[in-house]
Parts: sequence; structure tokens; C-alpha cells
Amino acid sequence: MKANPAGLDLIKSFEGLKLIGYRCPAGIPTVGYGHTGPEVRVGRRITEEQADAYLVNDLTRFERGVTDAIGTAPTTENQFSAMVSLAFNIGLGAFGRSSVLRHHRAGNRLRAAASFLLWVKAAGRTLKGLVRRRNAERKLYLS
Repeated sequence: MKANPAGLDLIKSFEGLKLIGYRCPAGIPTVGYGHTGPEVRVGRRITEEQADAYLVNDLTRFERGVTDAIGTAPTTENQFSAMVSLAFNIGLGAFGRSSVLRHHRAGNRLRAAASFLLWVKAAGRTLKGLVRRRNAERKLYLS
């Protein structure tokens, strides 16, 4: 399964495009559309084409990870896309341990949707941007 246009737009809008490496609120070097990795350096400039390439590669990895995690649980495109956005932001390890995934796999869509709202902290602080993002992901998941 692939993230649909609504999911891709959600990721792009909340990650934003940053062509110069920076530290995210959790202190992780980041560039492009939320790309992290050993090649990312704070202050290093990339092109928009590099940012797009990072996004395509990152999305492929997160789509595969979410697909593996949900297994055979019935999943709509919007549910899948919302979970890819969440995993993209919190990481596949955290997503794999999340109540979002646990409730989704159990078929409890309302509890899964509510569980998105538990992921609003970075470095121990509730961030307004994460609250907005989780509400958007929850809305996409339920639509």
C-alpha cells in the first residue's frame, strides 16, 4: 500500500521544506521534509531535488514498515496514510509499540484514532504543532 495524496500533503505541510539542516525540537539533525540520517548536518544546504529524493526514499521505508506492522488488519487508504504520517514523525520503532497500531490491529478504529492524540510531546514538552498534526492525522484516519 502507498500513502495517498492526502497523506503526502499532510506530511509535507507539517514537516515543511527546509533546505538548510537544522535541529528539530527533539534535537535531531533534520533537513528537507523531515529527513534525518547520518548524512544530515546542521547548516548544510541541499537542493529541492535532493529534498524530494529524500522524501521518496523515506516514504518507501515508512510505507513498508507500516505495511509490515499492520499485517492483515483491514485498512483503508486514509487509515494507512495517517499511520504512515505518524510513523514518519515518531519512527517505526515507536509506531510498532504504539496503541494506535495495537487498537488498529484489534479492529477498534475509534480507540486507534484517539490514540494519535497521545503522541504530542517532544523532549518531554507538549508542542502545539504536534497537537495540530495529530488532530489532522486522526481526522484523516477517521475519514
